[in-house]
Amino acid sequence: MCAALLAATAQYFFKKYIRHFNVNMKGIYELAKNKHAILGLFLYLASFVIYIYALSKAPSISFVYPVFASSFVFVFIISRIKFGEEINLKRYVGIALVIIGIIIVAFTY
Repeated sequence: MCAALLAATAQYFFKKYIRHFNVNMKGIYELAKNKHAILGLFLYLASFVIYIYALSKAPSISFVYPVFASSFVFVFIISRIKFGEEINLKRYVGIALVIIGIIIVAFTY
């Protein structure tokens, strides 16, 4: 879950501090100068390392990957708290189903 939290935090930095991005050399150059984008990339890298470590220790990817889906839950929480996004009932139900799925998978380990 630590990897998922880091990935969700990276998403926060990308959304908050990168307003416009053009897929061209100038856009890539501007992105490379953005300290928050660099922090987000570092968080993604840390998330990747932890995820790979978890894969090396767990008996199967079918356990590790669903637990990584907790990143959806973390992004949901961050978007509500930090960005004040309106969340409708369907999204709450969807996140509840993700949480139930994570719990079910966790008990199979």
